[in-house]
Amino acid sequence: MSSMFGKPRATPSATDRHLPSLLPECNVAILGCRGSGKSALTVKFLTKRFISEYDPNLEDTYTSEETVDQQPVLMKVMDTADQDVPVNCERYLNWASAFMVVYSIDNKRSFEGCHQYLDTISLHAKGIQHDYPILLLGNKLDLEQYRQVTKAEGVSLAAKHGCLFYEVSACLEFKAVQHVFHEAAREVRREMERNLPVRPLFITEERPFLHLAAPTAMASKHGLASCTLNTLSTVNYKEIPSVAQAKLVTVKSSRAQSKRKAPTLTLLKGFKIF
Repeated sequence: MSSMFGKPRATPSATDRHLPSLLPECNVAILGCRGSGKSALTVKFLTKRFISEYDPNLEDTYTSEETVDQQPVLMKVMDTADQDVPVNCERYLNWASAFMVVYSIDNKRSFEGCHQYLDTISLHAKGIQHDYPILLLGNKLDLEQYRQVTKAEGVSLAAKHGCLFYEVSACLEFKAVQHVFHEAAREVRREMERNLPVRPLFITEERPFLHLAAPTAMASKHGLASCTLNTLSTVNYKEIPSVAQAKLVTVKSSRAQSKRKAPTLTLLKGFKIF
């Protein structure tokens, strides 16, 4: 058995490895300077646990099946290991569908390093003409007494780059950390919906329905005695055989008191006389 954070999964077969996932995917890259708490946030979201010590040179990508607004989504989180500045950033710029730029509120230098990451993302998005959801996170809210970056500074930087802003703590409540990751998934979903192609609208012209020819016209065309449509019910009309299958019959009128020659009526077989 292999495992994914939070849920055991059976080892996929060789065939399953080549099949695309049926779940919509959200690829989130976590960026920021060393010591800002990127790995702690990632592990908190995936395991609900807080671990304070990590290898700053270790970079990995994790997968978790999440339910966001009652909709399943496959979230992939890349915990990057840049050395304080964007290095070889094509690996995550071409992979991610959303970015989280993290700084520590007790470290002014980590906040200043966010400018380079945000500028790098903006240049990449402008080059390919695609907008990416970006979240700016002020981490280590539990160290409020050592704050070096005000909340107003974080809000101002986020507004400058048009991204969302949150302050969280990896060692405090799990729900707050989960919220920002789920918000990234929501933003990716909204971006995908905005980029959906517009389906063309076809307008058809309504035309009057062609009614069946009245039996009067049909009979007259073949030199038969006329009969009005009013004398036929809907059911009887449906039972009328086609002209090609109709047989001509002769009905003689017999009246004992009449000395005149009895008239004859030529009708289509299947008509009723009322």
